[in-house]
Amino acid sequence: MEDITQLFIDILHQADSVDVAESDFKKMIDEDDELHRRYREWCHEVGSSERRGFLDFCDEYLSDRESVWDNLNDFDE
Repeated sequence: MEDITQLFIDILHQADSVDVAESDFKKMIDEDDELHRRYREWCHEVGSSERRGFLDFCDEYLSDRESVWDNLNDFDE
């Protein structure tokens, strides 16, 4: 079973924005019952709602990526 968070990352990288990524993901889960089931399970495991789960993941993922760059900039000073 593919890790659903990798799917989230792939969608986010392909989209121009988080809003577009969210729209694409919602379309995917509307068309794929198995993916929707896996997403529901993932949300339950991480304690997020189905409504906010994908966005919460995106926010955390982008924040983590930004903090990596901040740490790298510390070495330049």
